[in-house]
Amino acid sequence: MQFKKSKGKKTNYYSKIIPSIFGKIAIVWHNAEEGLKVCRVFLSDEHATAQDRLEASFPKSILSSSTSVNDLGEKIQSFLEGEDVLFDLDIVAIDKCSEFQQHVLLAGYKIPRGWISTYGKISRQLKIEGGSRAVGGALAKNPFPIIIPCHRAIRSNGELGGYQGGLKMKRTLLALEGVEISEKGKVTTSQVYY
Repeated sequence: MQFKKSKGKKTNYYSKIIPSIFGKIAIVWHNAEEGLKVCRVFLSDEHATAQDRLEASFPKSILSSSTSVNDLGEKIQSFLEGEDVLFDLDIVAIDKCSEFQQHVLLAGYKIPRGWISTYGKISRQLKIEGGSRAVGGALAKNPFPIIIPCHRAIRSNGELGGYQGGLKMKRTLLALEGVEISEKGKVTTSQVYY
């Protein structure tokens, strides 16, 4: 995701690394006119740590903290431990995403805990003919994983698809929400949204 840059005005990015049961998570934010806005959440996976991703994408970010970011970090940790947490989207800079990605992310945000949807169903909900691949691509680039629960979107054939934190994390998150997955790695729940 590329952020729109303000002409003539330098944006300072701040970051915080938080521990989780899935490895480190990095939260990146800036201070906007309307308040603190999270512009990226990085997850760790088997290929790279959140800190590596942070340093590659925001090399000049300033390690910092704030009450809002501390609260968000605690909510993320609680969510990853299986608690039912609903995140407030007012804290994220979703307006920095393309209009298409905003629609997809908002559709993903509406999938309730313990439910799944498919890239195709989201595409049809948004009236994008044959847009499963585009929806999958927009979710794959979700700058706010966990806050916007894109792990709840799967392939039409029941396979998990991809996830920024890796398939093991996606499978675990779905299981924590009560979504059943077969030994062959296919979702078997009847709770399908959209």
